[in-house]
Amino acid sequence: MTTRNNSTQTNIEIPKKLNKNEVRFSKIKRRFLKHVWVARFLVLLLVLTGLSLTILFSVSLLSKTTLPQIVNLAKAFINPKSVAIKATQGRTNILLMGKGGAGHEAPDLTDSMMLISISDGESDMAIISLPRDIWVKDLRTKLNSVYYWGNQKQAGGGLVLAESVVEEILGVPVHYGVVADFSAFGKILDIVGKIEVYVENSFTDSKFPIAGKEEDLCDGDKSLSCRYETISFEKGFQQMDSVIALKFVRSRNADGAEGTDFARNVRQQRVVNALLAKLKSKEIVFSPGKLFQVLNVILDSFETDIPSNQGAVISRYVFDARNSVNNLYLPEELLVNPSKSFEYDNLYVLVPDSGDWEKIRSWIKQKLY
Repeated sequence: MTTRNNSTQTNIEIPKKLNKNEVRFSKIKRRFLKHVWVARFLVLLLVLTGLSLTILFSVSLLSKTTLPQIVNLAKAFINPKSVAIKATQGRTNILLMGKGGAGHEAPDLTDSMMLISISDGESDMAIISLPRDIWVKDLRTKLNSVYYWGNQKQAGGGLVLAESVVEEILGVPVHYGVVADFSAFGKILDIVGKIEVYVENSFTDSKFPIAGKEEDLCDGDKSLSCRYETISFEKGFQQMDSVIALKFVRSRNADGAEGTDFARNVRQQRVVNALLAKLKSKEIVFSPGKLFQVLNVILDSFETDIPSNQGAVISRYVFDARNSVNNLYLPEELLVNPSKSFEYDNLYVLVPDSGDWEKIRSWIKQKLY
């Protein structure tokens, strides 16, 4: 019998035998690490979902929702096809109005009006500014007064009447409405900080009204100059805080082209776009404190007829179209300013050049459909 004696021995480490739970965890861990980008994407999606649901149309209803309802809103945002929303030929049209609010000389006049048209398949969005001075013959008032008169007839009637009138003028359905208090706009700007706005044309407005001096008799000065201040803007990019931005969009007595209703519409859209860009910046997206402050302002300042689950879907479509926004303005040549007369209550108004709205309706349908 021969005995084999190896002078060199090799130490082999025998793997520890794993129990079933450890084996299962190990497999899950490998799968997770293999698809770590999926996890990152889900985290990003949750952040974006939260932001969108916070700052867009459905947020005004969140304060009244329970946790299960909020979960359903998130599901609707992630899978927008799961909830039906009003639409015509694949587009949902929302009337967005900005009113002066408390402290303003005419708190319920909607001096800023836009039709937002969103596609549910092409990921595009059109924002059409509507001049405040359009004359509404049947109601014998201007477009910016329609919301006010609707509320005088019945509580909540402002949205209904405004949507109906804009639908008649533009010739396309208005599916939903949103009213925002302009004071909220200033509060949101105070929270997020200055925004960068491009001033297309330099202008000076020597009759910008000073808040709180609407009834001041100016010690007998017949020109009532104490009620006004002079504001100026230079062409180019400017950093604007809430005070400057509100003056920029409200100015209506500037010399030249910037004193028109059409110019105000352009300035309003520029400021809205600048604010949206700020809200999407890392500075705001990754600041939960600021987001919750913005949410609280919105909850106190918005009125809408959008159901919460449909608002989540609209928020998703707005988010999808964030890089494909088309800013449109009604062509000036399709509207004329008639001489002041009793027919128009001696007001500055805009009426269709052809006597009816057919040209504008054709233009709108060409742009949207």
